[in-house]
Amino acid sequence: MIHVNMTRYPSGRKKQFNAWKAKKSSIPEFKPFQVNPVYRRETPQYASVDCGVMDTTKSNRNVYTGQMIKGISTMHKSNMVPIMNDQEAKDHASMRR
Repeated sequence: MIHVNMTRYPSGRKKQFNAWKAKKSSIPEFKPFQVNPVYRRETPQYASVDCGVMDTTKSNRNVYTGQMIKGISTMHKSNMVPIMNDQEAKDHASMRR
């Protein structure tokens, strides 16, 4: 069981307000909740943008023919780089760390 002194603080100093002598507040009067009509702010309705007729058919798939890239070079930290011509291959081969 905890004993609490309502007139003094734990340091021993006297409290300004004595909770034992305070008057109990009366219970407030019950007021039923009144529902207000739904409030909606007035927002303007803007027409959609008409950008004309657009073509939505499926486009042709891009396929690599195999004529541009000569090979693949591995650079720093396994970074794969496409080689377009012989000069790039020589440059990558002569690179140092």
